[in-house]
Amino acid sequence: MADTSSTPDTRTPAQIEADIRRRRDTLAETLDEIGVRVHPKTIVGDAKAKVVSHIDNTLGRAYVGVNRAVSDVKGQLVTKEGAPRLERIVPVALVVVGVVGLVAVGSRRRKR
Repeated sequence: MADTSSTPDTRTPAQIEADIRRRRDTLAETLDEIGVRVHPKTIVGDAKAKVVSHIDNTLGRAYVGVNRAVSDVKGQLVTKEGAPRLERIVPVALVVVGVVGLVAVGSRRRKR
């Protein structure tokens, strides 16, 4: 640390008082800002904002994933012109009907 005591201070008392006032105001602003940052409501608000942001991001990714999956399935079951591909739809429909039938029969047996 440099020794500044050997250089004379050429400021007037009014300049020194103004400098002290400026530094005091700056320090007060800094302390106010620290007080706001460590206030429990601010901390809770920041935490909520982070959670909401994370949820929005997760929901956005989920939406994109579901949209992509639907587009892929649609591409498998419909031609580019929009006509249904019966050679793919009929087997899928038969499997769905079979699974629903098995679930229905299984639930009836459990009820007895």
